[in-house]
Amino acid sequence: MNKILGFSSLAAAGGAAILAMPLTAAPAAAEEVTLYKNPQCGCCESYADYLRENGFTVEVKPTHDLAKISRDAGIPDDFQGCHTAFIGDYVISGHVPIDVVDRVLEDRPEIAGVTLPGMPMGSPGMGGEKQEPFKIYTVEDGVNPTVYAVE
Repeated sequence: MNKILGFSSLAAAGGAAILAMPLTAAPAAAEEVTLYKNPQCGCCESYADYLRENGFTVEVKPTHDLAKISRDAGIPDDFQGCHTAFIGDYVISGHVPIDVVDRVLEDRPEIAGVTLPGMPMGSPGMGGEKQEPFKIYTVEDGVNPTVYAVE
């Protein structure tokens, strides 16, 4: 009986030790993204896949209110991208290259986010060849967009 009781005590102690392990031993969760897009847009789905390939967890939400969502996020009409994504505290509008997304998330600038206006050929999620360098602009409430990065 003592052997069984001793085993139970050891098993209970082992279970308690496992429960006491620091949570940092578990892998970090992927950064979550909510991406709003027009229901018919296929390149937005390709951009969502691009984010997934780069370690993000992406929820795609089709909407007919994309322009309003972008405006509400502080993106002027002339600077809106093909879709609008929210990552942490930032808005990422359009086909922004991953190194720029990573830079925003790492540097944590005091801006609302960044935008790559339109649907530039050769940008992540778009087909074709790159025609010219991509100009990615800042998004700041009440401030005209300025160039954040050129890719």
